[in-house]
Amino acid sequence: MTVEDVFELTKIDPWFLNNIQDIIALEKKLLGLKGKVPSSDMIAQAKEYGFSDKYLAGLCGMPEPEWRKHRQAHGVRAVYKMVDTCGAEFEAATPYLYSTFEDECEAAPTDRRKIVILGGGPNRIGQGIEFDYCCCHAAFALREIGIESIMVNCNPETVSTDYDTSDRLYFEPLTYEDVMSIVEKENPDGVIVQFGGQTPLKLAVPLEKAGVKIIGTSPDSIDRAENRERFNQVVKKLGLRQPESGTATSYEKTLKIARKLGFPLLIRPSFVLGGRAMDIVYDEDSLKACVDEAIEASGEHPILIDKFLNDATELDVDAISDGQRVIIGGIMEHIEEAGVHSGDSACSIPAVNIKKKVLDEIKRQTKQLALELDVRGLINIQFAVKDDVVYILEVNPRASRTVPFVSKAIGVPLAKLAAKIMAGMTLDELGFTKEIEPTHYAVKEAVFPFLKFPGTDALLGPEMLSTGEVMGISEDFGNAYAKAQMAVGNTLPVQGNVLFSIKDDDKARAVPLARKLNDLGFKVIATKGTCIEFIKHNIPSEFALKVYEGRPNIVDAIINGKIDLIINTTVGKQSIVDSFDIRRNAVDRQIPYVTTIRGAEAVVKAIESLKAQKIKVKPIQLYYKK
Repeated sequence: MTVEDVFELTKIDPWFLNNIQDIIALEKKLLGLKGKVPSSDMIAQAKEYGFSDKYLAGLCGMPEPEWRKHRQAHGVRAVYKMVDTCGAEFEAATPYLYSTFEDECEAAPTDRRKIVILGGGPNRIGQGIEFDYCCCHAAFALREIGIESIMVNCNPETVSTDYDTSDRLYFEPLTYEDVMSIVEKENPDGVIVQFGGQTPLKLAVPLEKAGVKIIGTSPDSIDRAENRERFNQVVKKLGLRQPESGTATSYEKTLKIARKLGFPLLIRPSFVLGGRAMDIVYDEDSLKACVDEAIEASGEHPILIDKFLNDATELDVDAISDGQRVIIGGIMEHIEEAGVHSGDSACSIPAVNIKKKVLDEIKRQTKQLALELDVRGLINIQFAVKDDVVYILEVNPRASRTVPFVSKAIGVPLAKLAAKIMAGMTLDELGFTKEIEPTHYAVKEAVFPFLKFPGTDALLGPEMLSTGEVMGISEDFGNAYAKAQMAVGNTLPVQGNVLFSIKDDDKARAVPLARKLNDLGFKVIATKGTCIEFIKHNIPSEFALKVYEGRPNIVDAIINGKIDLIINTTVGKQSIVDSFDIRRNAVDRQIPYVTTIRGAEAVVKAIESLKAQKIKVKPIQLYYKK
């Protein structure tokens, strides 16, 4: 197609189309070299046109670091241009910089002590504003102790890329090439990789190999936690437990491991955030599609296969260490059972249903792991508790998405303290030497975008779906949970009709919930199997047809506004398909709904609390004082 043809179809200005055509013409030339190394002029032109080192190294069949040295030997280096934040009206105290391949460089680095902070890159599900919070707090902390902070991030939607958050801002992508160029230009005392989530963490080992000083937890320690086989050795050395597991790079190997471990299994890629391409598999029929997706998401890394712990309670622990001492920031109990992604599950600080001896064991294991991995800064560990036995699910020697929530809940800026530890201070010097045990409950709840995506299912699972989070706080757990539900627009009813449609495994636990709601004045409506279970236990219950059983059915009742609360738990492909209309209509009509039995237990506590007392509001600082 000609530029004119494309313009007629797209109405994109021909100026841009001509530029795109030039890039494509150069790409054809580069491909025509068939693996030969381009001339100096062609290298300079390719970089000017925006071709990355990774792409050009791939064309020439070289590793990227080797190509980088080759390019620099030809005198082709990035320079930095300044964006004047004051529009030249007066001198800008806080300009920011971007790279280009020209002659004149405007960076003018200082000779102060300086530390580079790698941001999180583009926001997406699983890697969002929580990491940006940590990066900003790191910049503020370094400023407090007189160190120049240099932020590297490429997302205009974040606070870390506000020109006055850090001392210097490089508006650059989080790639090996771009970070190396900045490090060579600025010559910093160290680089922090643990605040931006998985994106900068993946750069830790290549940067260290190139001679960059990574401060905080060492890249080797990060790899010991991220690499499944190395981590298994750590767990074995410390005598801890984890679910039986294996790693594989093909469907055939996965099938072999699956037959050895037995179903259900948790299948996931390694080195990804947000539970991308993660799934719970109950049989061989659904294994193939799940493994193909996980292998694609994992890239060159193996996929992880874990024996799934049914009906276990998941806990998240955030802790901080200076290499000598470990202080627990907070232990969060997930309200949904293990299997729902930690970013999607509501959770509570302190834990509500876990025995003290189990919590003490979790604290002991957290400290052991942090010291064994020589953590300097933050560490996040996910545990599962089944029948009072503690299992380790995963260890992240970095800031996690729960750090802002824990910091708010306990009144301690953990990310700031971690940045100061990485800069060489100790917990003793910082005055944080004792775990804070709050006397109030802080409940985190996730915000979901289902209303904006017609036709999507609102069922929670191992892949993260939430796009935000809120916090409810109160001296009473039920009240805190109710506040969190209100904040996500899921205001709980205190009277009306409640619909139960419950899978067989959950029916015994649904009985006391139905009885409690009946005692609180709700009318209980239930599908056939659930209704029979309730009547057996003398709970007044009205029978409702499922969608495929005829009309009027439960979906008709939802559409006609006769349902005020929905409790729907399912298992198995067919059951999930059959109950889809219940969940979708609940979302469309903004009726509060719960898809796990643990979530239902929390909802009943919240309704009980709402009926017993009025919601009280007070400044968060007063909770800290108490």
